[in-house]
Amino acid sequence: MDDFYNNQNGNSYENSQNQNTQYQNQQYQQPNVTVHDQLTYQYQVPQDELEEPVTMGEWMISLLIMLIPCANIIMMFVWAFSSKEKKSKSNYFKASLIFAGIVLALYIVFFIVMGLSMASMMDTYY
Repeated sequence: MDDFYNNQNGNSYENSQNQNTQYQNQQYQQPNVTVHDQLTYQYQVPQDELEEPVTMGEWMISLLIMLIPCANIIMMFVWAFSSKEKKSKSNYFKASLIFAGIVLALYIVFFIVMGLSMASMMDTYY
């Protein structure tokens, strides 16, 4: 910035005017892109690997099977890790298994704490 104000010629205003005219004389060069390339970029072709969503009937059957004791746990693992199931259904049951594992761990911790507190209360009375 100091060079701009303290240049060798002492004509900082004239030098800035020369630079401005140089920039104004240069024209913007449009990149050489065809209309087809622009449209291809803007409107991407839909992917063929998108799968159909899980239907309402499939969800109803899945939820009815989840009401059957013991079979629900087995079917959760089957649906979560089967390669033949739809991705959304598989992800749902993976999340359900993770949630069930967290709840089971909290129940175990709760019952251990309650059991220890009951045991300590029994020792004080005897």
